[in-house]
Amino acid sequence: MKTMTCRQLGGACEEQFTAETFKEIAQQSREHGMEMFQKGDAAHIQAMEGMQELMSKPGSMETWIMEKEKEFNELPEN
Repeated sequence: MKTMTCRQLGGACEEQFTAETFKEIAQQSREHGMEMFQKGDAAHIQAMEGMQELMSKPGSMETWIMEKEKEFNELPEN
């Protein structure tokens, strides 16, 4: 198991997510982001806007995901 924070995954807070795979941790992060969006959390909405901007640039999102997955893979096991 490895742990990353919302902020490490492009979010706005120190909420921690723990998972066996990057895919699992990314899903937890997305669910948290949607929950914060629905609550109208301004910091998370701003972080999401930044992610949308990243997605608008060809190849940028793929590069970002590969970097985050590499960061996840290099983390020590909990």
